[in-house]
Amino acid sequence: MIKYTLRHLEVFLAVAREQSISRAAEQLCMSQSAVSAALQEFENRYDMLLFDRSAKRLRLNSLGATIRAKAEQLLSNAQDFDSELRQHEELEPLKVGASLTIANYLASEYLADYLHRHPRSEVEVAAANSPEIARKVLNFEIDVGLIEAEMHHNDLAQTPWRKDKMVVFSRPDHPLSTKRQLTDKDILNCQWILREPGTAHRKTFDEAMHGLLVDLDIRLQLPQNEAIKNAVKAGLGIGCLSQLAVADDLERGSLVELTLKKRPMNRLFYIVTHKHAASSRAVERWMNLCKDHCN
Repeated sequence: MIKYTLRHLEVFLAVAREQSISRAAEQLCMSQSAVSAALQEFENRYDMLLFDRSAKRLRLNSLGATIRAKAEQLLSNAQDFDSELRQHEELEPLKVGASLTIANYLASEYLADYLHRHPRSEVEVAAANSPEIARKVLNFEIDVGLIEAEMHHNDLAQTPWRKDKMVVFSRPDHPLSTKRQLTDKDILNCQWILREPGTAHRKTFDEAMHGLLVDLDIRLQLPQNEAIKNAVKAGLGIGCLSQLAVADDLERGSLVELTLKKRPMNRLFYIVTHKHAASSRAVERWMNLCKDHCN
């Protein structure tokens, strides 16, 4: 069994260079007593003396001078090895999954920031609806997922991430576009264009429509946000999507937001990982970056 540690080598070489316990302690950011104890422990483990000691100075003896070069080489090799390991850590690949809305309106910005911070990293981004992203996390197909609704599974670790709001919208010339608030009667008289059942969008919408759901006139159910917006712009009905998906259209005036009376559609986005996945610095860095963007 090896009796020395890298700390022993660092202390021995610092004292050899400085020929002083106090100066070596200052260089190593250690107390003088800690340096003295480490040096004495190193010598005692091998039953040898490496310095000639006087009242105020330490001077390498012949044995100390003999092992100094080897100690320097050993420490240099250890530092090179540490540097190589850190480079591999930086290169640790990362597979991210994002729901369609998050992938379209947030993920590119986050990916650019991540690669700016860690330019040597390899990152893959997969887009799908939230249930599919959760499934990929559970099957270890991706390392971390960004989803639009809480999913219930014992093996899924879920961290609340950021707030979002679903908005109802129409063409500017829709008969209801000038109403201050839509009543339940208005809601039932509308033709709706929505995301497909099972998606996070639809889950939030259905919960908000409690008591009206079975009587709603759902004209179209489409799997893409852009398809829903285009259908609304074509005059086929009114839609409901994340404010992220319609923000630019509302600003340009090609769509207008409709306010519902006492039917809020606020929700949370979540970061999901597998509870039993091996720890990953890449995942930790990605999660911290997501939280930084919210702050």
